Amino acid sequence: MEAAIASEQEIRTGLSEHVARLWRYGLTLSHHRDTADDLVQATCLRALERAAQFASGTRLDHWLFSILHSIWLNEVRSRRVRQGQGFVEAAEVLTFDGAADTETHILAIQVMNHVHALPEAQRSAVFLCYVEGLSYREVAEVLQIPIGTVMSRLAAARARIAEVTAPKSPALPTREKAK
Repeated sequence: MEAAIASEQEIRTGLSEHVARLWRYGLTLSHHRDTADDLVQATCLRALERAAQFASGTRLDHWLFSILHSIWLNEVRSRRVRQGQGFVEAAEVLTFDGAADTETHILAIQVMNHVHALPEAQRSAVFLCYVEGLSYREVAEVLQIPIGTVMSRLAAARARIAEVTAPKSPALPTREKAK
């Protein structure tokens, strides 16, 4: 019983360090601020309830991301996520100061909009890998999928974003046939 108490204290301490990252992941999955809040709250509660399941000395953030992801999947399955309530535009999430950052800010908004348009499976992999800095293996563990699937989702996401951001070449003028 002593180990469970130690793990619970470790989790309580670690939760405050990871709550912002959990919220970002919840927002990435749901696109709703209130849903992200609910996901984080449910994740914290479940982590504390299941403290004995946490292996002390392992990565708490991975365990918490896994819990949040599982809660999200359960939410999607049970309620089919309400549509159109509280979608967060990338411009609301990204802020900047100064005119020198304007171009970077605009590019970041465009990239975030393209990432938000990806299918959920790709969006989750992109967030965990490129925003949270998890390795492919770690992403696979969090999402409980094979590492090859992670690589495939990331490749598909990169291809899709490259496709929609590629400069469009102007149509070449056609020559009229001589009459």
